[in-house]
Parts: sequence; C-alpha cells; structure tokens
Amino acid sequence: MKQRLILLFIAFLGFTGMVSAQKFCYVDTEYILAQSPSYQQAQDQLNQLSMQWQKEVEAKYAEIDKLYKNFQQEQLLLTEELRKKREAEIIQKEKEAKEFQKQKFGVDGELFKKRQELVKPIQDQVYNAVKEMAERGGYGIVFDKASDMTMLYSNPKYDKSDDVLEILGWKKAGGSGK
Repeated sequence: MKQRLILLFIAFLGFTGMVSAQKFCYVDTEYILAQSPSYQQAQDQLNQLSMQWQKEVEAKYAEIDKLYKNFQQEQLLLTEELRKKREAEIIQKEKEAKEFQKQKFGVDGELFKKRQELVKPIQDQVYNAVKEMAERGGYGIVFDKASDMTMLYSNPKYDKSDDVLEILGWKKAGGSGK
C-alpha cells in the first residue's frame, strides 16, 4: 500500500513538473478579428442580409395580422364555408411565414450558411496564425481571452494577439494597438 502511494506521489510530481515546464500564453480573437478588414466586410454583409430578411418576416406577419383583423370584423357576415376558407388561408400564411423565418434564420438556415461561407475562412486563417505563433514561441497551450473561458487576471506580457496579427500581415510589428 505504501509503495502505491509513493509511486502515485512520484507520478504526480512528474506530471506537475511537466505542466509547470509548459509555456502558456493567450490571444484575444475578438481583437484580432476586429483588425481584419475582410472580417468587418463579412459582418456588414451578414448584418445587411439579416436586416433585409427580418423586414420580410415582419411584412409577412403584418399581412397575417391584417388578414386576421379583417376576418374578425367580417366573420359574422360570412357563410360557414367562407369562414373556414379564410381561417385556412390565415393558418397557411402563418405556416409560410414561420417556414420562411426558419429557412433564413434557423439552425441550418441561409444566414448560418452565409456566415460559414464568409467568416469561417477568416477564422481558419487566424487559427493557422495562432498555431504558427505557438510553434515559433514554443507555447504548449494558447488560451483565447474572447471565449467563454474565464480569465480573472491576465498579465499583458502573455498576450500574443499582436504576434498573430503580425503573422497575418494585418498589423505592422512593434505597433501595439491594445
């Protein structure tokens, strides 16, 4: 039993020694992407598409609302057959509007696909630059300050975002923008 504890303790010390020998740094991908003109253009294009499609969705729902109000005003004057026809028309328009909204803004909708088309190549480029910077600097782990990972404190000397920008060619060496 004592031998196991001793071996476990030695293994723990060896592991902590390896971990402490690792070099760590962090980058801020939000900051890096903000320096990219192509990323900003992609975001602007996505925002324009989103606003355009949102207006179309709102117009569809406004039309449905108008149909429903007209139906409420006229329903007492309509025959049973016409009433059912109008109700079916309103229900069909609602289904179409929801389907349009899902088609544009859903999980696999056009906005998602467009974002993948425009933004993913830029993110891949940043990832490759981070990888290159880590290999050059001998960093074992690179954290992203912009992600959900909580960093309660970070010493700016470990921020290698400008090094990534230099590799990308988006910023001249020595000119810190942060």
